[in-house]
Amino acid sequence: MIVLGIESTAHTFGIGIVSESGKVLANEKVVFIPKKGGIHPREAAEHHAENAKIVLNNAMEKAGINLEDIDAIAFSQGPGLAPCLRIGAIFARYLSLKHSKPLIGVNHCIAHIEIGKLFSKAKDPVTLYVSGGNTQVIAFTEGKYRVFGETQDIGIGNALDKFAREVGLGFPGGPKIEEIAKKGKWIELPYVVKGMDVAFSGIITEALKLYKKGIKLEDICFSLQEVCFSMLVEVTERALAHCEKNEVLLTGGVAANSRLREMLEIMCKERGAKFYAVEKQFAGDNGAMIAWNGLQIYRALKKGISLSESKIKPKWRTDEVEVVWM
Repeated sequence: MIVLGIESTAHTFGIGIVSESGKVLANEKVVFIPKKGGIHPREAAEHHAENAKIVLNNAMEKAGINLEDIDAIAFSQGPGLAPCLRIGAIFARYLSLKHSKPLIGVNHCIAHIEIGKLFSKAKDPVTLYVSGGNTQVIAFTEGKYRVFGETQDIGIGNALDKFAREVGLGFPGGPKIEEIAKKGKWIELPYVVKGMDVAFSGIITEALKLYKKGIKLEDICFSLQEVCFSMLVEVTERALAHCEKNEVLLTGGVAANSRLREMLEIMCKERGAKFYAVEKQFAGDNGAMIAWNGLQIYRALKKGISLSESKIKPKWRTDEVEVVWM
């Protein structure tokens, strides 16, 4: 079985092709980079529409197959930015109808978890999912991925990108902050954990105030990472204790950050738990993760969804998905 997956939730338009054994045959993508400010959904959607066929051709060439060899078409049905999701859904429907292939709707957040589990071999982890638009602590129980903690305002990725944008570092901001932070020293920043939830917007506001006061950028970057990541480690550790599990999986775009990986690894070692992180090439949004989760769903259900069931779900929560493949 071979499944093609289409990712289009935000900046990235990606197409991945995955076999039943979990081998990634292709994972091609293009990323929309705004000329100024944050992401503009309509501009990103136009970018995706312009590049869809190019990315498809690149993926097919990389995999060395043609569309007749594909068994099903999977796509990011949500959550995400509606204009961007719509482009991926339209392209998926077009390919499904033209080539008479089953259509599979995939939850973007769960796809991040499943691609992480595929390559790390984690079996039943507490997952810290950290990306631009999402920050959640998740664990599987009673047929669903349950959310045990999450951001109350913006995702950690968006928080870091917002700070980077305001101080002139550009997009994506996370890797640049990580590099600058290596030269920094500690300064005081707010620490915002509310029960099992976190919040980042107030921290970014304070960090920008300090920057405008002339505090060294490297000190702010260092402290921004230390504070935000400590918050994430704290709530992950609580979930680990509450769920009585012994594995932690880090996934999502921000999972590429080496300092966050290091802090989680230390926590897991102290608790006697195993730490896993998604491979860096699959940390950011990509089509391979959509293809893999689509394959899992199709293998379990033996059928696709109808066109009427393929409407996008911009606010589709992780804990609303029936996990039929486990």
